[in-house]
Amino acid sequence: MFDHPKMASERSEAAVLEALHTEATDEMRDRLGLRLEWIDGVLVSVAAEDPSILLNRVMGLGLSAPATDETVRRICDIYREHDIDRFFAQIHPDSRPDDIDQVLKAQGLESYRRWMKFERGPGEAPTVESSLEVRKIDAEHIDDFGRIAGSGFGLTDEATPLFRGLIGRPGFHLYMTFDDDTPAGTGLLYIDGDTAWFDWAATDKAFRRRGSQRALLAQRIEDAIDAGCTRLMTCTGEAVPGDPQHSYHNIEWAGFAPKYLRENWIPKD
Repeated sequence: MFDHPKMASERSEAAVLEALHTEATDEMRDRLGLRLEWIDGVLVSVAAEDPSILLNRVMGLGLSAPATDETVRRICDIYREHDIDRFFAQIHPDSRPDDIDQVLKAQGLESYRRWMKFERGPGEAPTVESSLEVRKIDAEHIDDFGRIAGSGFGLTDEATPLFRGLIGRPGFHLYMTFDDDTPAGTGLLYIDGDTAWFDWAATDKAFRRRGSQRALLAQRIEDAIDAGCTRLMTCTGEAVPGDPQHSYHNIEWAGFAPKYLRENWIPKD
């Protein structure tokens, strides 16, 4: 899936989501109602017992093949089967057919706030001053990682152990900031060949406004470049009036440039 060079960002993001499923224990799958399916080249992620759209979303619709009424109906039926009334169908600008909006609307979906994808090259990592220390973590702090990242992205407490399965998995690197030995922030780096994907950036409320995310961005950029990556990518919600856009500004500060907006479609209320 997503084997075209233009799809590197989608491929890397999907790989991280897929890993959370495949590395989950059977007990975690049962507790969260996890289900991962590929339908006509489309990744369908389900967490029946967790409301986060980070776990309940669809990627790749209309990329491997034009989206059809039947494909979208099958996908929507999966969420209905699990009584999930909110999920994201994430639509790349190159998704087909040209009237894919009409296909989505026909299944009761409507457009929602989009996500901006960013990319930068292997230029020098920015310099940042912070009283927090960045460390690459192992199993000792993975539950702290899950607690902070899960809280930042709306996961339930029961879902935070999902990150345990990423420790030691090839290509996955997990980082945290610390105030002495107190965990403060999180960030994930996924490396696939010459591509680096930045994900799961969050900060504990007690440590915000202390440069945690900029420090984590700078360290991951440096490590990605050292690993030979030439394409570094990430995303956050699009800029909209009234939103302080802290993540958006941090990403641009780190040298990432907006690449494209990806639409999100959700079931109508």
